[in-house]
Amino acid sequence: MIEYATDHIIAYGHPNIKATHRTTLEITTEDYLTPRGDCIIAIKADKAAKHLSPRLKNLLKKDNTILIIQLEAQDIKDTIIAQGSRHLTLTSPTSIVIRKSTYIDDRTIAIKASKAAKNISRKLINYLKNKQQIINIRLIAIHISQESGPVA
Repeated sequence: MIEYATDHIIAYGHPNIKATHRTTLEITTEDYLTPRGDCIIAIKADKAAKHLSPRLKNLLKKDNTILIIQLEAQDIKDTIIAQGSRHLTLTSPTSIVIRKSTYIDDRTIAIKASKAAKNISRKLINYLKNKQQIINIRLIAIHISQESGPVA
């Protein structure tokens, strides 16, 4: 059986966006960013982990779920592939974090990601250094499970 769910997040750029972190990528609902936030790629997001759709959260909490994260600003696009985990809590009211590692906290929405902040298109990151710029983030979770029962 194939299950899928999607969600959409809108966020904004900021002059302090560096996106140089090697293992994580973060999107925050906060409306400011200090120069120390090197994993943050966008601020003023309209959703955090806690606010994702119940259907998406349900799929992300399954070990074999694949999450496709599509980033799009103007005509610039980038894509990340990551995995869900039964250990995810998805309870942060302020942030979404995608990790290359398997570390999980309340902000983590996916692990074992193909990219971190450092790996995101530099054209996209440079575009997001302007606080007026909008980024659209589409989350697509896909879970394939073996159905039990007789085979027809």
